[in-house]
Amino acid sequence: MSELSATVPAEGHQHLLADQKVADQKVADQKVTDQMNAGAAPAHLAIIMDGNYRWAKARRLPGAAGHRAGARKVRAVAEACADAGIKCLTLFAFSTENWRRPTREVNLLMDLMRNVLENDIEELNQREVRLRVIGDRSRFDLDLQSRMHKAEQRTCTNTRMQLNIAANFGGRWDITEAARALARDVKAGRVDPDEIDEDTFSGYLSLGDLPPPELCIRTGGDNRISNFLLWDMAYTELFFTDAYWPDFDEECLHRALSLFVERQRRFGRRT
Repeated sequence: MSELSATVPAEGHQHLLADQKVADQKVADQKVTDQMNAGAAPAHLAIIMDGNYRWAKARRLPGAAGHRAGARKVRAVAEACADAGIKCLTLFAFSTENWRRPTREVNLLMDLMRNVLENDIEELNQREVRLRVIGDRSRFDLDLQSRMHKAEQRTCTNTRMQLNIAANFGGRWDITEAARALARDVKAGRVDPDEIDEDTFSGYLSLGDLPPPELCIRTGGDNRISNFLLWDMAYTELFFTDAYWPDFDEECLHRALSLFVERQRRFGRRT
């Protein structure tokens, strides 16, 4: 029996352990904050928001409750990222494959997107966040396309953080669209095919004017990138967590950022 166990009642011992955990977390959070203030934060963070449905089922709630909880989480995480010094955040909201889900679920996701674009944009604007929606918008209803455009226009001059929402997006779709656009420019004589390099091609991608993600977080327990930013994430650090997206909080974010600053990014070179 330890000295602590011999002198402290079991209940008091549990309180001491809880207090120590809180203190340790504060130290860890301060370490991350200091590192972020020193410029160690990833300039561009990507997040695959997964696990809403399973979060709901684990609580014996309808799947819709999970999607609503996930939608509410977006604002809090975006604010935490801005506070950490992250300049660009890309969220995978709806993939090209998600249309295969039940119609009722897809309709709910579209309504949640409408709600965010209707009710959260003014606050994003006040916080100096610039919004961009990437992906194939042609399949969305016209009213939703209009809301996307208006939200982008409302926030287009903001500079604190760039928030990209990937909706009806797929990495293969993005590369295919870039190839088509580049081919059209070659055919029109605007681009010399002998001058095409990686930088040229990157400029035709949805996020071609932004630095590639330095870190990608996926929630929900799956260890794959699921046709996200395939070209952009060639050298992106990956962080997978079992936490479902509605449970992902500032502590989870700080854990991922802390591990990121500890990694050596060599890009093929020796240290």
